[in-house]
Amino acid sequence: MTHTPPGPTLLGFDVIWVATMLAMIAALAVCYAIYTAVTVRDPMARRVKALNDRREQLKAGIVATPRKRASLIRKNETTDKMRDALSSMKVLQDSQVKQAQQKLAQAGIRKKEWAVAVIFGRLVLPLVFGGFAAVMIYLVDYFPDWGSFKKFMAFAAVAVISYKAPDIFLQNMISKRTDAIRKGLPDALDLLVICAEAGLTVDAAFARVAKELGRAYPELGDEFTLTSIELSFLTDRRQAFENLAYRVNLDSVKGVVTTMIQTERYGTPLASALRVLSAEFRNERMMRAEEKAARLPAIMTVPLILFILPVLFVVILGPAACSIGDAFSNGGPS
Repeated sequence: MTHTPPGPTLLGFDVIWVATMLAMIAALAVCYAIYTAVTVRDPMARRVKALNDRREQLKAGIVATPRKRASLIRKNETTDKMRDALSSMKVLQDSQVKQAQQKLAQAGIRKKEWAVAVIFGRLVLPLVFGGFAAVMIYLVDYFPDWGSFKKFMAFAAVAVISYKAPDIFLQNMISKRTDAIRKGLPDALDLLVICAEAGLTVDAAFARVAKELGRAYPELGDEFTLTSIELSFLTDRRQAFENLAYRVNLDSVKGVVTTMIQTERYGTPLASALRVLSAEFRNERMMRAEEKAARLPAIMTVPLILFILPVLFVVILGPAACSIGDAFSNGGPS
Protein backbone atom coordinates (compact mmCIF):
# COMPACT_ATOMS: atom_id res chain seq x y z
CA MET A 1 0.00 0.00 0.00
CA THR A 2 1.56 3.24 -1.14
CA HIS A 3 1.42 6.34 1.04
CA THR A 4 0.69 9.61 -0.74
CA PRO A 5 3.18 12.21 0.43
CA PRO A 6 1.61 15.36 1.87
CA GLY A 7 1.68 18.54 -0.17
CA PRO A 8 3.95 21.49 0.59
CA THR A 9 3.11 23.45 3.70
CA LEU A 10 3.74 27.02 4.81
CA LEU A 11 3.48 27.87 8.51
CA GLY A 12 1.52 24.66 9.02
CA PHE A 13 -1.02 25.37 6.22
CA ASP A 14 -1.32 23.41 3.01
CA VAL A 15 -0.04 25.63 0.19
CA ILE A 16 -2.41 24.12 -2.40
CA TRP A 17 -5.43 24.72 -0.17
CA VAL A 18 -4.38 28.30 0.56
CA ALA A 19 -3.78 28.96 -3.14
CA THR A 20 -7.22 27.56 -3.96
CA MET A 21 -8.91 29.84 -1.42
CA LEU A 22 -7.00 32.89 -2.67
CA ALA A 23 -7.91 32.02 -6.27
CA MET A 24 -11.57 31.77 -5.26
CA ILE A 25 -11.43 35.14 -3.49
CA ALA A 26 -9.75 36.71 -6.53
CA ALA A 27 -12.43 35.27 -8.83
CA LEU A 28 -15.19 36.66 -6.62
CA ALA A 29 -13.47 40.05 -6.57
CA VAL A 30 -13.24 40.07 -10.37
CA CYS A 31 -16.94 39.17 -10.64
CA TYR A 32 -17.84 41.96 -8.21
CA ALA A 33 -15.70 44.47 -10.14
CA ILE A 34 -17.39 43.49 -13.42
CA TYR A 35 -20.81 43.78 -11.76
CA THR A 36 -20.08 47.25 -10.38
CA ALA A 37 -18.67 48.37 -13.74
CA VAL A 38 -21.72 47.15 -15.66
CA THR A 39 -24.33 48.47 -13.20
CA VAL A 40 -23.02 52.01 -12.82
CA ARG A 41 -25.67 54.32 -11.40
CA ASP A 42 -25.88 58.02 -11.92
CA PRO A 43 -24.92 59.66 -8.59
CA MET A 44 -26.97 62.74 -9.51
CA ALA A 45 -30.24 60.82 -9.96
CA ARG A 46 -30.86 60.36 -6.25
CA ARG A 47 -30.04 63.99 -5.47
CA VAL A 48 -32.23 65.31 -8.26
CA LYS A 49 -35.13 63.13 -7.11
CA ALA A 50 -34.80 64.36 -3.51
CA LEU A 51 -34.68 68.00 -4.62
CA ASN A 52 -37.68 67.56 -6.89
CA ASP A 53 -39.61 65.99 -4.02
CA ARG A 54 -38.80 68.97 -1.83
CA ARG A 55 -39.85 71.38 -4.58
CA GLU A 56 -43.17 69.59 -4.98
CA GLN A 57 -43.74 69.62 -1.22
CA LEU A 58 -43.18 73.38 -1.10
CA LYS A 59 -45.52 73.92 -4.06
CA ALA A 60 -48.19 71.79 -2.44
CA GLY A 61 -47.74 73.65 0.84
CA ILE A 62 -48.40 76.96 -0.89
CA VAL A 63 -51.51 75.97 -2.83
CA ALA A 64 -53.02 73.73 -0.11
CA THR A 65 -55.45 75.02 2.44
CA PRO A 66 -54.42 75.08 6.12
CA ARG A 67 -56.65 72.09 6.84
CA LYS A 68 -54.99 69.96 4.18
CA ARG A 69 -51.40 70.89 4.94
CA ALA A 70 -51.18 68.31 7.67
CA SER A 71 -51.76 65.58 5.07
CA LEU A 72 -48.70 66.68 3.08
CA ILE A 73 -46.41 64.85 5.50
CA ARG A 74 -45.08 61.69 3.91
CA LYS A 75 -46.39 58.46 5.41
CA ASN A 76 -44.59 55.15 5.67
CA GLU A 77 -46.24 51.96 6.85
CA THR A 78 -43.05 50.57 8.41
CA THR A 79 -42.30 53.69 10.42
CA ASP A 80 -45.96 54.02 11.38
CA LYS A 81 -45.89 50.54 12.89
CA MET A 82 -42.67 51.40 14.74
CA ARG A 83 -44.23 54.60 16.02
CA ASP A 84 -47.30 52.74 17.26
CA ALA A 85 -45.14 50.15 19.02
CA LEU A 86 -43.00 52.80 20.71
CA SER A 87 -46.06 54.85 21.68
CA SER A 88 -47.71 51.81 23.23
CA MET A 89 -44.61 51.26 25.39
CA LYS A 90 -44.53 54.97 26.38
CA VAL A 91 -40.89 55.36 25.26
CA LEU A 92 -41.35 57.79 22.36
CA GLN A 93 -40.62 61.42 23.19
CA ASP A 94 -40.92 64.44 20.91
CA SER A 95 -37.47 65.70 21.89
CA GLN A 96 -35.88 62.41 20.82
CA VAL A 97 -37.73 62.48 17.49
CA LYS A 98 -36.63 66.06 16.78
CA GLN A 99 -33.04 65.26 17.67
CA ALA A 100 -33.06 62.18 15.44
CA GLN A 101 -34.62 64.18 12.59
CA GLN A 102 -31.85 66.78 12.82
CA LYS A 103 -29.18 64.07 12.74
CA LEU A 104 -30.81 62.53 9.68
CA ALA A 105 -30.88 65.93 7.98
CA GLN A 106 -27.22 66.53 8.83
CA ALA A 107 -26.37 63.08 7.44
CA GLY A 108 -28.09 63.93 4.15
CA ILE A 109 -31.16 61.73 4.70
CA ARG A 110 -34.24 63.73 3.74
CA LYS A 111 -36.83 61.29 5.06
CA LYS A 112 -37.79 62.63 8.47
CA GLU A 113 -40.05 59.66 9.14
CA TRP A 114 -36.97 57.46 9.58
CA ALA A 115 -36.25 59.20 12.88
CA VAL A 116 -38.68 56.74 14.46
CA ALA A 117 -36.61 53.88 12.97
CA VAL A 118 -33.48 55.24 14.67
CA ILE A 119 -35.21 55.30 18.05
CA PHE A 120 -36.69 51.86 17.37
CA GLY A 121 -33.21 50.55 16.57
CA ARG A 122 -31.91 51.79 19.91
CA LEU A 123 -34.59 49.68 21.61
CA VAL A 124 -34.51 46.55 19.46
CA LEU A 125 -30.80 46.07 18.70
CA PRO A 126 -29.74 45.64 22.36
CA LEU A 127 -32.51 43.08 22.84
CA VAL A 128 -31.54 41.12 19.72
CA PHE A 129 -27.76 41.18 19.97
CA GLY A 130 -27.74 41.21 23.76
CA GLY A 131 -30.05 38.19 23.84
CA PHE A 132 -27.89 36.38 21.29
CA ALA A 133 -24.76 37.16 23.32
CA ALA A 134 -26.45 35.95 26.52
CA VAL A 135 -27.43 32.66 24.85
CA MET A 136 -23.95 32.08 23.44
CA ILE A 137 -22.10 33.07 26.62
CA TYR A 138 -24.29 31.65 29.38
CA LEU A 139 -26.57 28.97 27.92
CA VAL A 140 -24.38 27.45 25.21
CA ASP A 141 -21.21 28.25 27.19
CA TYR A 142 -19.27 28.98 23.99
CA PHE A 143 -16.37 30.39 26.05
CA PRO A 144 -15.88 27.87 28.89
CA ASP A 145 -12.49 29.30 29.87
CA TRP A 146 -13.88 32.73 30.67
CA GLY A 147 -14.66 33.71 34.22
CA SER A 148 -17.94 35.22 35.40
CA PHE A 149 -16.59 38.78 35.31
CA LYS A 150 -15.23 38.40 31.79
CA LYS A 151 -18.52 36.92 30.57
CA PHE A 152 -20.50 39.76 32.11
CA MET A 153 -18.19 42.38 30.57
CA ALA A 154 -18.54 40.76 27.12
CA PHE A 155 -22.34 40.73 27.44
CA ALA A 156 -22.37 44.35 28.61
CA ALA A 157 -20.08 45.41 25.76
CA VAL A 158 -22.34 43.79 23.16
CA ALA A 159 -25.43 45.42 24.67
CA VAL A 160 -23.87 48.90 24.86
CA ILE A 161 -22.39 48.76 21.35
CA SER A 162 -25.68 47.57 19.86
CA TYR A 163 -27.52 50.41 21.66
CA LYS A 164 -25.06 53.00 20.33
CA ALA A 165 -24.83 51.47 16.83
CA PRO A 166 -27.52 53.72 15.17
CA ASP A 167 -25.99 56.86 16.66
CA ILE A 168 -22.47 55.79 15.68
CA PHE A 169 -23.62 55.08 12.13
CA LEU A 170 -25.35 58.46 11.84
CA GLN A 171 -22.43 60.31 13.42
CA ASN A 172 -20.05 58.73 10.94
CA MET A 173 -22.21 59.89 8.04
CA ILE A 174 -22.48 63.36 9.56
CA SER A 175 -18.70 63.64 10.00
CA LYS A 176 -17.99 62.64 6.39
CA ARG A 177 -20.62 65.00 5.03
CA THR A 178 -19.44 67.87 7.24
CA ASP A 179 -15.82 67.44 6.14
CA ALA A 180 -16.88 67.45 2.48
CA ILE A 181 -18.90 70.64 2.97
CA ARG A 182 -16.07 72.30 4.91
CA LYS A 183 -13.64 71.73 2.02
CA GLY A 184 -15.85 73.40 -0.56
CA LEU A 185 -17.24 76.27 1.50
CA PRO A 186 -14.48 78.86 0.74
CA ASP A 187 -14.80 78.27 -3.01
CA ALA A 188 -18.58 78.52 -2.73
CA LEU A 189 -18.33 81.85 -0.93
CA ASP A 190 -15.98 83.20 -3.62
CA LEU A 191 -18.51 82.25 -6.28
CA LEU A 192 -21.29 83.83 -4.22
CA VAL A 193 -19.27 87.06 -4.11
CA ILE A 194 -18.88 87.00 -7.89
CA CYS A 195 -22.60 86.35 -8.37
CA ALA A 196 -23.54 89.12 -5.93
CA GLU A 197 -21.25 91.61 -7.69
CA ALA A 198 -22.73 90.55 -11.03
CA GLY A 199 -26.19 91.59 -9.82
CA LEU A 200 -27.83 88.21 -9.29
CA THR A 201 -30.43 87.79 -6.58
CA VAL A 202 -29.66 85.63 -3.57
CA ASP A 203 -31.70 82.63 -4.69
CA ALA A 204 -30.28 82.84 -8.23
CA ALA A 205 -26.76 83.12 -6.80
CA PHE A 206 -27.26 80.00 -4.67
CA ALA A 207 -28.62 78.10 -7.67
CA ARG A 208 -25.69 79.18 -9.86
CA VAL A 209 -23.09 78.24 -7.25
CA ALA A 210 -24.77 74.88 -6.70
CA LYS A 211 -24.65 74.23 -10.44
CA GLU A 212 -20.97 75.12 -10.68
CA LEU A 213 -19.86 73.17 -7.60
CA GLY A 214 -22.25 70.22 -7.94
CA ARG A 215 -19.61 67.94 -9.46
CA ALA A 216 -16.66 68.89 -7.28
CA TYR A 217 -18.59 69.14 -4.00
CA PRO A 218 -21.91 67.29 -4.42
CA GLU A 219 -22.89 67.61 -0.74
CA LEU A 220 -22.46 71.39 -0.76
CA GLY A 221 -24.20 71.67 -4.13
CA ASP A 222 -27.10 69.67 -2.76
CA GLU A 223 -27.51 71.98 0.23
CA PHE A 224 -27.23 75.15 -1.86
CA THR A 225 -29.76 73.85 -4.38
CA LEU A 226 -32.19 73.04 -1.61
CA THR A 227 -31.66 76.50 -0.09
CA SER A 228 -32.32 78.09 -3.48
CA ILE A 229 -35.57 76.13 -3.80
CA GLU A 230 -36.71 77.16 -0.33
CA LEU A 231 -35.80 80.81 -1.00
CA SER A 232 -38.06 80.70 -4.06
CA PHE A 233 -41.06 79.14 -2.33
CA LEU A 234 -41.00 79.99 1.36
CA THR A 235 -42.70 83.18 2.42
CA ASP A 236 -40.10 83.84 5.12
CA ARG A 237 -36.63 83.92 3.53
CA ARG A 238 -35.01 83.80 6.95
CA GLN A 239 -36.51 80.33 7.45
CA ALA A 240 -34.68 79.09 4.36
CA PHE A 241 -31.32 80.23 5.76
CA GLU A 242 -32.10 78.77 9.16
CA ASN A 243 -32.96 75.47 7.50
CA LEU A 244 -29.49 75.47 5.92
CA ALA A 245 -27.88 75.88 9.36
CA TYR A 246 -30.21 73.16 10.67
CA ARG A 247 -29.12 70.66 8.02
CA VAL A 248 -25.35 71.27 8.26
CA ASN A 249 -23.44 70.61 11.47
CA LEU A 250 -20.77 73.25 10.84
CA ASP A 251 -20.06 76.51 12.63
CA SER A 252 -18.82 78.13 9.40
CA VAL A 253 -22.18 77.54 7.75
CA LYS A 254 -23.93 79.03 10.78
CA GLY A 255 -21.73 82.12 10.36
CA VAL A 256 -22.68 82.38 6.69
CA VAL A 257 -26.36 82.02 7.60
CA THR A 258 -26.09 84.77 10.21
CA THR A 259 -24.43 87.04 7.64
CA MET A 260 -27.12 86.34 5.05
CA ILE A 261 -29.90 87.06 7.55
CA GLN A 262 -28.28 90.35 8.59
CA THR A 263 -27.86 91.47 4.99
CA GLU A 264 -31.50 90.62 4.30
CA ARG A 265 -32.67 92.56 7.35
CA TYR A 266 -30.39 95.62 7.36
CA GLY A 267 -29.43 95.87 3.67
CA THR A 268 -25.68 95.68 4.28
CA PRO A 269 -23.43 94.91 1.26
CA LEU A 270 -23.46 91.15 0.72
CA ALA A 271 -20.30 90.89 -1.40
CA SER A 272 -17.99 92.55 1.13
CA ALA A 273 -19.29 90.46 4.03
CA LEU A 274 -18.94 87.22 2.08
CA ARG A 275 -15.45 88.18 0.95
CA VAL A 276 -14.35 88.62 4.57
CA LEU A 277 -15.89 85.28 5.53
CA SER A 278 -14.21 83.53 2.61
CA ALA A 279 -10.80 84.86 3.65
CA GLU A 280 -11.38 83.74 7.23
CA PHE A 281 -12.40 80.24 6.13
CA ARG A 282 -9.36 79.91 3.89
CA ASN A 283 -7.07 80.95 6.75
CA GLU A 284 -8.83 78.45 9.00
CA ARG A 285 -8.32 75.68 6.44
CA MET A 286 -4.62 76.58 6.12
CA MET A 287 -4.20 76.55 9.90
CA ARG A 288 -5.88 73.15 10.08
CA ALA A 289 -3.49 71.81 7.44
CA GLU A 290 -0.49 73.23 9.32
CA GLU A 291 -1.75 71.64 12.53
CA LYS A 292 -1.96 68.23 10.85
CA ALA A 293 1.53 68.68 9.42
CA ALA A 294 2.90 69.55 12.89
CA ARG A 295 1.31 66.42 14.38
CA LEU A 296 2.78 64.17 11.70
CA PRO A 297 6.21 63.52 13.34
CA ALA A 298 4.58 62.42 16.60
CA ILE A 299 2.10 60.19 14.75
CA MET A 300 4.84 58.57 12.64
CA THR A 301 6.98 57.64 15.64
CA VAL A 302 5.12 54.42 16.47
CA PRO A 303 4.98 53.08 12.86
CA LEU A 304 8.65 53.99 12.47
CA ILE A 305 9.64 51.98 15.53
CA LEU A 306 7.39 49.00 14.83
CA PHE A 307 7.66 48.57 11.06
CA ILE A 308 10.48 50.60 9.48
CA LEU A 309 13.39 50.23 11.91
CA PRO A 310 13.21 46.39 12.21
CA VAL A 311 13.27 46.05 8.42
CA LEU A 312 16.13 48.50 8.23
CA PHE A 313 18.12 46.52 10.80
CA VAL A 314 17.48 43.27 8.91
CA VAL A 315 18.66 44.81 5.64
CA ILE A 316 21.79 46.35 7.17
CA LEU A 317 22.80 43.65 9.67
CA GLY A 318 21.50 40.63 7.76
CA PRO A 319 24.45 40.24 5.33
CA ALA A 320 26.93 40.76 8.15
CA ALA A 321 25.20 38.11 10.29
CA CYS A 322 25.22 35.67 7.36
CA SER A 323 28.94 36.30 6.77
CA ILE A 324 29.73 35.72 10.43
CA GLY A 325 27.65 32.53 10.44
CA ASP A 326 29.44 31.23 7.34
CA ALA A 327 32.84 32.07 8.88
CA PHE A 328 32.06 30.14 12.06
CA SER A 329 30.62 27.17 10.13
CA ASN A 330 33.68 26.96 7.86
CA GLY A 331 36.16 27.37 10.69
CA GLY A 332 34.47 24.74 12.92
CA PRO A 333 35.14 21.02 12.99
CA SER A 334 34.14 19.13 9.87
